[in-house]
Amino acid sequence: MTSHSSNSLDVAHFMQNLRFTRYHMTILLMCSLVTFFDGQDFAALAYALPYIRDDLGMSDEMTGYVSSAAFLGQMIGSLFGSYLGDMFGRRPVIIFCTIASAVMTLAVGFSASIEQLIVLRFISGLAIGGLLAPVWALSIESMPKSMRATSVTIIMMGFSIGSASSGPIANFAAPVLGWQGIFWVCGAMTGAFALILLFTLPESLRWMVATEKPRERIAPMLMRFNPNFDAQPYDRFTLSDERKVKDSRNPLVKISELFAGRLALVTLFIWAAYFCSSFSIYLKSAYGVIFMENLGLTRENAAWLGSSTAIIGAVVGVLLLAMTEKRGPGWIALAPLLAIPFVALVATGMVTDGPLFVPVLLIGAVLVGAGHSAVISVTSIYYPSAVRATGGGWASFMAKFAAVAAPIYGSQFLVGADGAMAGYMFTVLCLSGVVLFVFLLAWSAKHLRALSD
Repeated sequence: MTSHSSNSLDVAHFMQNLRFTRYHMTILLMCSLVTFFDGQDFAALAYALPYIRDDLGMSDEMTGYVSSAAFLGQMIGSLFGSYLGDMFGRRPVIIFCTIASAVMTLAVGFSASIEQLIVLRFISGLAIGGLLAPVWALSIESMPKSMRATSVTIIMMGFSIGSASSGPIANFAAPVLGWQGIFWVCGAMTGAFALILLFTLPESLRWMVATEKPRERIAPMLMRFNPNFDAQPYDRFTLSDERKVKDSRNPLVKISELFAGRLALVTLFIWAAYFCSSFSIYLKSAYGVIFMENLGLTRENAAWLGSSTAIIGAVVGVLLLAMTEKRGPGWIALAPLLAIPFVALVATGMVTDGPLFVPVLLIGAVLVGAGHSAVISVTSIYYPSAVRATGGGWASFMAKFAAVAAPIYGSQFLVGADGAMAGYMFTVLCLSGVVLFVFLLAWSAKHLRALSD
């Protein structure tokens, strides 16, 4: 089970030979709950937006700026969170960002003007964006080799389910507390979870080894993964399946590690695929309810449909990764490829007046969500542990350009059924980009080993 060299332990070999244990399940559950409440706070605006527009009388242009404020915060937060996650560890960054997300989501509910709403959503976006790369890294670094990409999809299923939960919260809270109550309920739930997180979230064992943390911190973690393991004989720990990266606090040095050798192409194609996927998913997230309203659904039914497709899409994404993880990243193009004809049927108006309208909407949205989950799963797996959060953070940063642009660009699609159909047609173009860049990623990563066998 272990590899010895004097008093040295190969932690990579130790972890690769572990079965999936209760401790793995605990880590996976905690990471999934982190993203659940992160998604809930993030999506609160999408379900509150129709009520806010009525209450504050926002123009379509201003609606785009309000939606983009959180995305801009996420974009900046992803860089800071990923850098700090590689410097100080996954655990402190995740906990701090969860607490900050709870506080700022509550604060959004006290906004008295559109300007305050924009500022507070931007600040909350910093926290929401800051924890994703560290939580991806913690999951990848803790799971057995056969579950690394799938684990990311599972924890992002937490994000999707959390996002979906904002729909029912909006339907129940808004009639009683107004749109403000949606943010109060979501923020309070996240705050309660943050207190639990303080006592339950572990640090990444791989990160501690990669950054040469003291034996006193590493040895107890080994025994958490395997209570029967005796760590006493070992005072040095290594990772044989990762190259050593430059030890520097300079963020530019860490970024340069993302382009070492063949990683240069891998990184660029990850960014491109994630950008296209994010444009489609955030256009849906920001305006999906409004699009469906404009095509004839009631606001309440649109909210329920949006919630259900987010959950089902996340589940389908997990199933897709579970079946294809060992076959390479090219298989994750399957979901967006299948989504294209269904979204196109809505975009061309071929099903909007018939009984197939809702089923086609449902299937298309599910496949869009599944594809996005699958793309996210590969954003961090190719990088060494010492810069893994940086890799995920920069992928997220590039994707957030699309997230910022989607509500602003998408505001032109808010008028009537024709506008909504144009929005769906643009989604078809985004999905085509996802398919192209995923295939290019699969080609460029063919001979690259993120983590050795």
